[in-house]
Amino acid sequence: MIRLDNVGLRYGRGPEILRDVSFELAQGSFTFLTGPSGAGKSSLLRLLFLALKPTRGLISLFGRDVAVLRRREVPDMRRRIGVVFQDFRLLDHLTTFENVALPLRVQGKRFEDYRRDVEELLSWVGLSGQADAYPPVLSGGEKQRAAIARAVIGKPDLLLADEPTGNVDPALASRLMRLFVELNRFGTTVLIASHDSLLIQDSKAPVMTLAKGALTWSR
Repeated sequence: MIRLDNVGLRYGRGPEILRDVSFELAQGSFTFLTGPSGAGKSSLLRLLFLALKPTRGLISLFGRDVAVLRRREVPDMRRRIGVVFQDFRLLDHLTTFENVALPLRVQGKRFEDYRRDVEELLSWVGLSGQADAYPPVLSGGEKQRAAIARAVIGKPDLLLADEPTGNVDPALASRLMRLFVELNRFGTTVLIASHDSLLIQDSKAPVMTLAKGALTWSR
């Protein structure tokens, strides 16, 4: 599903944010990515979402070398990836319901076919009462939950989540983790970047740690 060989990344002429990063994630795997602030976790996720290009090294997604992808092929590959961004990236002119349903609309699905799925997912993340609200009136935790719902609604092949439980209480964090686990059970490969050591310990999933640009495995 994912393969990196000796990947390096730097911004401009600055020092390398990532240095000789190599790993493979099998299809259907569930993995945590952790490390101190500034270690490069978000940058690594952006590489996997094709929002950045590595300075050097090889990245392969879904069996394809991303360096040789044609520009027109990138949107199709991104549609196979669900992403939870730290800054949410909700569209302010769309309601919570419309934001969550957006990936399905992009796929050309009809409202009648996805309405119940969106409503059930909003209920699961505790946003049924905010379905018609717009992002500017939502709290940070509500925006986080809406962003998570949008990322998983299409049952993506790959889910990348950047601190997905950073703005919610422990009980809701545990509920959201069950959502990720359920999605993984149905075949989605899950990679979660998190500082939450308790959440990581409870999951018993493999952990990749980034520190000073280098990556190590545990468990």
